[in-house]
Amino acid sequence: MATNLPHLTHDLPAPRPERLSTIDDPGHPPRILLLYGSLRPQSFSRKLALEAERILQHLGADTRVFDPATLPMLDSVAPDHPKVRELRALSTWSEGQVWVSPERHGTVTGVFKNQIDWLPLEEGSVRPTQGRTLAVLQVCGGSQSFNVVNTLRVLGRWMRMVTIPNQSSVPKAWQEFDGEGRMKPSAFYDRVVDVMEELVKFTYLVRGRSDYLVDRYSERKGAMEAHALADAARVVEPSASESRA
Repeated sequence: MATNLPHLTHDLPAPRPERLSTIDDPGHPPRILLLYGSLRPQSFSRKLALEAERILQHLGADTRVFDPATLPMLDSVAPDHPKVRELRALSTWSEGQVWVSPERHGTVTGVFKNQIDWLPLEEGSVRPTQGRTLAVLQVCGGSQSFNVVNTLRVLGRWMRMVTIPNQSSVPKAWQEFDGEGRMKPSAFYDRVVDVMEELVKFTYLVRGRSDYLVDRYSERKGAMEAHALADAARVVEPSASESRA
């Protein structure tokens, strides 16, 4: 049992890559990026993200948590802003992601949505989210709701991510964390452990295969048509000698 996870009362071994990964598996620990959606000093979405990070590290993952505090609003600055570059670089680095948001007016917060809005579907030849695994979690101020996790699933699908089946919604989050910011033992904590364990397993399953899994007929067709048009344009262009004649 890990010393930094005192509420684990049963064995939680790291997933076995040899049962999940491909022959082309890169071999390094799964790279997981965690995003959260509140700037409050006592942000429960941040606390939940950090708790999830501890579990992921116990399971052998390499993790990064993005701090959204100084990320400008979308389109208020150029994409080369340092904070925007940091977010996009972390997304490209990741092989899986964890999204955690509070519920605000029945949906995700603006802080969280702003982070997703800064991630393009395509940036040159790089796709910062496509083919990556995704786990979704929410914290609630009152009774349990699934509005946020449902919205996050829609966003994940739009960002072409592989969203795992399991999810977590923590009601009355202010009751579920102690004074040190650690999640208390409960069925809700166990569910978060379940989600992180599943995410690592799915990440092993998907990485090394993601390019093949997201290879689409319509995109191959479009690429072939674009190449054909480019070839035709080169054929009809006058040669340099003809142009000088």
